[in-house]
Amino acid sequence: MDYEPRAKEFQDHKSFGNSGGGISEFIVPHLLKLYGSRATARDFEIYAPNATFEDPLMCAHGVKQIKSAFYSLPKVFSESRIVEYTIQENATGPGKAEILIDNKQHYKIFRKDIDLVSLIKLKVEGGQVVHHEDWWDRKPLKNRDTTNLPLVGRLAEYTRRGSMLITHVLMGFGKDPSH
Repeated sequence: MDYEPRAKEFQDHKSFGNSGGGISEFIVPHLLKLYGSRATARDFEIYAPNATFEDPLMCAHGVKQIKSAFYSLPKVFSESRIVEYTIQENATGPGKAEILIDNKQHYKIFRKDIDLVSLIKLKVEGGQVVHHEDWWDRKPLKNRDTTNLPLVGRLAEYTRRGSMLITHVLMGFGKDPSH
């Protein structure tokens, strides 16, 4: 198995990420695989163990739930991928960075093409993603802090968590698919 060289390579990138610059060069290829329904277990090594992922449909806590969210894409869509993107990386402190990926996503469901403009926001600490948000149409996610009525925002949060938990169960609790 080539696990040891891979682990060393990942550690090298974690150190590289501590400088606050260039970590996106390591992370983005893995994200492209996640969004392109080609993810392997190794692609999720970019996430810290307690990382979170949020989009308008789901809110995942921990790598296993994040795996369930992305492994579900090919179950729903016959095609999924990021077709265009630009990256902005900002150091936010020692060993910390924010990566903004302005992108266009393409999906196909029931032979219908869907193109979506999105802003992916990643918070990185120690070379690993600790928080990943996908803002569809570049609009902030609805929550108690971003809506006029906190109750509506709270309902949106609960709906995303419920959707994630159902997906997590259906996807085998984040189990990596056998190829």
